[in-house]
Amino acid sequence: MRSAYALLGLAFIIVFGGAFILFKESAEAPTSINQIAEEQESTMSLSLTSPVFSDGETIPEKYSCDGENINPPLSISGVPEETEALVLLMDDPDIPEEIKASRGIEKFDHWVLYNLPADTTSVEEGSVIGTAGANGRGESAYTGPCPPPDMEPTTHRYFFRLYALRSPVNFIKTPTLDEVEAAVRDITIESAELMGVYSRAETTE
Repeated sequence: MRSAYALLGLAFIIVFGGAFILFKESAEAPTSINQIAEEQESTMSLSLTSPVFSDGETIPEKYSCDGENINPPLSISGVPEETEALVLLMDDPDIPEEIKASRGIEKFDHWVLYNLPADTTSVEEGSVIGTAGANGRGESAYTGPCPPPDMEPTTHRYFFRLYALRSPVNFIKTPTLDEVEAAVRDITIESAELMGVYSRAETTE
């Protein structure tokens, strides 16, 4: 009889102990799909993409000097929680050597935007968010791809760079792309890049 009671007590301990462990694990686990999504989002890396071209692909003519010369739409995700502002830049490092030598530059700056709100998830085509800096023409605006069709290389790469910052940046006068990059160097939390190509080799007058 005592053996039966002992076995019954042991079975109770095993069942109760297992139930307690399961309850503890379920209490510690995310209790909703929203919580799981939030945890996944917090581990995402900063990302910059476009719905009109993928990384390494051709930028549509619409967004070049051969088209409407407006900025392409962009999508932003994975912004770190501690971000206070965003910076978006675009330049072309493939300008011909003749132009580099004559102008004393290594690249052409196409677009400078700084102090975009940290909760920005998209930049619509032809729009301005935040504050515009000076492009290579000295204008506070976007200027699209426009590689000289008769000078090598005929296909250029255009780099869009996104920076998540710990704090906004301020300037006394309209900054250049290089000045913005220098200002954000020590306050950048994370950065992302998107590259598109464009060629005017087959463009006719």
